[in-house]
Amino acid sequence: MAPSVRITSTHEVAHQPTGVTLAKARSRSMNAARARLASIALASLAGALVAIGLPPWGIWPTALVGIALYLVVAERVSLRRAPQFVLALVFAWSWLAPAMGWMWQLVPGGFVIAPLLFAFMHAIGATLAARLSSSVSLRVVARVTALALVEAFRHFWPFGGVPLASLALGVADTRLAQLGRVIGPLGLSWWVAVFGGALALLWLKRAEFGWHTRRVALSMIAIVVLLQVLGVVAPRGRETGDTIRIALVQGGGPQGVLAINSNPRDVFDRHVAATRLLTQNDDLDLVVWPENVIDVAQFAESRALETVASEAKRLDAALAVGVTEDAENGFTNAQIVVDAVGSITSRYDKVRRVPYGEYIPLRSFLRALGAPVDRVPRDAVAGRERAIIEVPVAAGDGAADNNTADAGAASQKVPLAVAISWEVFFAPRANDGVAAGGQVVLNPTNGSSYTGEILQRQQVAASQLRAIETGRFVAQAATTGFSVFIDPDGNVLERIAIGKAAVVLREVPLRKGRTWYSQLGDLPVILLMLAVLVFIGVRSRNDSEQAFDDLIVGLVGTRLTE
Repeated sequence: MAPSVRITSTHEVAHQPTGVTLAKARSRSMNAARARLASIALASLAGALVAIGLPPWGIWPTALVGIALYLVVAERVSLRRAPQFVLALVFAWSWLAPAMGWMWQLVPGGFVIAPLLFAFMHAIGATLAARLSSSVSLRVVARVTALALVEAFRHFWPFGGVPLASLALGVADTRLAQLGRVIGPLGLSWWVAVFGGALALLWLKRAEFGWHTRRVALSMIAIVVLLQVLGVVAPRGRETGDTIRIALVQGGGPQGVLAINSNPRDVFDRHVAATRLLTQNDDLDLVVWPENVIDVAQFAESRALETVASEAKRLDAALAVGVTEDAENGFTNAQIVVDAVGSITSRYDKVRRVPYGEYIPLRSFLRALGAPVDRVPRDAVAGRERAIIEVPVAAGDGAADNNTADAGAASQKVPLAVAISWEVFFAPRANDGVAAGGQVVLNPTNGSSYTGEILQRQQVAASQLRAIETGRFVAQAATTGFSVFIDPDGNVLERIAIGKAAVVLREVPLRKGRTWYSQLGDLPVILLMLAVLVFIGVRSRNDSEQAFDDLIVGLVGTRLTE
């Protein structure tokens, strides 16, 4: 008997598979959507972990975990441009927005624009890096190098640079920061990113963790150890044998008070009152007032100068005071030295201005959007001189080396580098003062406009990095805190709490000599990052993981064997 055959219509044949296909397609689409949302959520978490690793939270290992998590997620999704761009954008914004939250208190429009702009920059860099290689190892190195390179770009653009929330700040209070005297802040941020990249690679290649992979991992650890040792033994400057006795004055008072809502006289009076806690028996060479304590039309013709001169004479010491003066179409922000007889002897005008704090970029555009740009009614005028002041001290005090004094002089001048407030975030400003002969770095600052501790603690971290990079003591005087002394290894020696009115005194050793970083600057590190990306692009034509392995192991003089 012939087998029975069921005849199916053409319509039925076409219809049934189509229904199944549509259901499967919908299921795949929903799964893909869930996967995309999960990836975005993880990227946001990764960025938040990086932010938590920075001041004021300062749990620095979370930054390494955050970078590693982002890299793992980025490697698990499509390498097409759109997914990579979105993931990097979310990651960077979740990192930068919390760590730049202080901007909201001044100009909300600036807070909206800045983190989003920088996140776009990081997203572009990450997207390009993801296309450089088909090798997972090389791609991870490209990603972390691009991340550090974009951060380097942020130090210079836009608005003259906004180097806040940088990865280097998160490790300023750790032994990792000692490498800063060799590679500076940009290199240190790269180093942190590489650390996170190494963690990501260990996870991504965990299934291959045989002898071959262990050799690569051990080689990477050896490189870490060697570079850390280099940071410890590298030149760090040296003491001249002389000292200068410095008092930092913090007037205290409330935070979150904008200049347009405050009485300048109140700030001045608080610092005069705190200064009167000092006596001539303190045997001071220099009293440092913070930034913006004096707000007058012309300091040289003001009653404020009379008061400062009176205090200088009473203490028989020079005062370096923060002065805001009127200027054509704006104002100047200067640190002015008044000697022990009441005469103005030295001055430095701030070069790097705070965007959305001392001047408003895109003022007309933001005003059209309704942003409260009048919170900063006038723009600061940038200075042009080198970052140094000279402080006269009595001859015989031993407060200068032989190159700065005449044997028969009644007084001698000690050169001090100056980075006013925001400028301490820019390593070249401190380097400029040290190159001009500065033997201590002063950082007079005013954080009273900002509520909380985000900017204040990031500034202390920046001062710690500048101390390590220059091989100098740093003396930071703040209106409402923090006022600190920091040694050349980045250790905070003294600190006045936020809001407190107090003075702190210290005998500060004068130092000379240069670190490698203070001599070479950022250019070698930037060129090296670019060279790494070029190397990856060229070697990736071989489409080989061995290129990465050979590079890493070759750096420590060993050879991989299969």
